[in-house]
Amino acid sequence: MNDLEVRQLRYFVAVAEELHFGRAAARLGMAQPPLSRTIRDIERQLGVSLFERTTRQVKLTAAGEVLLRDARTALEAVTAAAHRARQAGSASPRLRVALKADVDGGLLPQILDTYGADDASLPAELVLGGFGEQPQALRDGLADVGLVLCPFDSRGLDSEPLLTEPVLVALAAADPLAAHTRLCLDDLAGRKLPDGSPADHGRPVEHAPQRGEARPASNLSEIFSLVETGSIVFFAPASVARRYPRSGIIYRPVSDLPDATLAVAWPQDARSPAVAAFVRAACSVAAAQAERLLQSTTT
Repeated sequence: MNDLEVRQLRYFVAVAEELHFGRAAARLGMAQPPLSRTIRDIERQLGVSLFERTTRQVKLTAAGEVLLRDARTALEAVTAAAHRARQAGSASPRLRVALKADVDGGLLPQILDTYGADDASLPAELVLGGFGEQPQALRDGLADVGLVLCPFDSRGLDSEPLLTEPVLVALAAADPLAAHTRLCLDDLAGRKLPDGSPADHGRPVEHAPQRGEARPASNLSEIFSLVETGSIVFFAPASVARRYPRSGIIYRPVSDLPDATLAVAWPQDARSPAVAAFVRAACSVAAAQAERLLQSTTT
């Protein structure tokens, strides 16, 4: 029988991500010998080699690469199924909305008001997370719908764009670049973003840390405190910049930095009337705001 158990998939993914049996065993909280036996059992079941093992390194084979991709998807589905089943069986079901605090383009209060007036609405619960964490929360079943910054990992998700706005760079007021009215990415050479990446590489949206990466500052107050000291710079959508005026920070446009697009996203297999109601509300509010902005620029 070739069916793999969830436990086997978890063990395999740990080894595939760590590429080291000792580290994988420590991550799983188990001894290395039974982990090695389980991997050999999986290979026997499937009739393929998943890893190339030498005394110096462990590498995935082509078969291992394929299994890793599909195993991650399968484990995400199992986790999401459990979370969604608990939510569906709750005595007081709610619509869980994933977002990064203040990264909503200023639309959230109006979206919630419009959504709440829909007959299909449920009480909304905000699921706050760091930059880039919302898509995974949707895949894991920890949220039902989310407000996300593009681009994002859209595996298993549908989305609709809501608004697009310029991205500004936040600089310490004492930074020599603050004397310029407009910058380009090359001007930011030598400066770092909160995740440690070079600012002149132009990553406009913070990303969720990958396994093994240190978690960068994600609280906006913490980020702006670091900006004020000159330790980092920060790329912020214009709506975030408007919400955080600080005497120690100057915002400047960056001519070759892409605009930021806010989208509403939800799992592709979602069938909830409440999710549909939230998406309708978000699109309606965003369209109304875009119309108001258009009218203000033509009058």
